[in-house]
Amino acid sequence: MDFSEKKVYSEKIDYLKKNVYSEKSSYSEKDLFSGKGVYCLIFENRACKFEVGKKGEFSFDAGFHIYVGSALGSGGLKRVKRHINLSRNRDRNPRWHVDYLHLNPAFRLVSAVYAFTSDRLECTLASRIGGDSVSGFGCTDCACSSHLFYRNKSPLLEVIETFEALGLSALVLEL
Repeated sequence: MDFSEKKVYSEKIDYLKKNVYSEKSSYSEKDLFSGKGVYCLIFENRACKFEVGKKGEFSFDAGFHIYVGSALGSGGLKRVKRHINLSRNRDRNPRWHVDYLHLNPAFRLVSAVYAFTSDRLECTLASRIGGDSVSGFGCTDCACSSHLFYRNKSPLLEVIETFEALGLSALVLEL
């Protein structure tokens, strides 16, 4: 690693220290989840295969999966809180494709990255993240090929950089 790479890495660590909120943060849920926006859920998982509603059976490689979603409806970013609660409690029936990940013991939600915006950026964000994807997952209401993407190592910094490239200030929740 040369000096310039160390500087970039150091800057990213500083960014994370300022913008990552853990459960010990002093911010209220109202502050964290009020308003509308766009988000990514980052799951870590072991290799598995299971049914996802009417979509049928899917195979998932071990590693990380990034789900891209929008929170522009009446509840706004409270949707992110719903995802976090479902992953923790596993106490509801699945409503969306991503709910099957929350409910499967092979998957663990490790981070939620989101930004406040009223712009429809979900598909743009999914396109920019791109790469290996699970075809047809989470995109029944748009023309995208997928809203679920695979990485073999943690994609947290990549996701933050993608938000920044879109002019969004990413907020990160470590779970």
